[in-house]
Amino acid sequence: MRNEPQSDWPGGGYGDSRQPHAQERRRLDDDLIGLDRNDPEVRAFSEHLDRAHRLRSGFTVEGYLSGVSDFAESVNRAEGPRRLAAVLVIVLILLGVAVTLWQAATFVLTALLG
Repeated sequence: MRNEPQSDWPGGGYGDSRQPHAQERRRLDDDLIGLDRNDPEVRAFSEHLDRAHRLRSGFTVEGYLSGVSDFAESVNRAEGPRRLAAVLVIVLILLGVAVTLWQAATFVLTALLG
């Protein structure tokens, strides 16, 4: 008996139109055969598989924004020292942006009022 992709799958997005190839959708859905589809751990696993097999365009604004979105989602899922390290990276990035904006603003003001 062949298990067909189920469109009513509540987690992970398997079987939806975002996956470009039907064969890939079937392969990903076959990874979940025999698992309880209402189990929260199975849903988390399916979401992990969906993220691992997601195709995104590179070198585009949309690709970069989806990468930032993936990073933000992974920080929200992280716990303990991993979460602390991710928050530290974010704070350092924001500090770099703030310093750059401050230097640009002082340069413009000194050039205009100088």
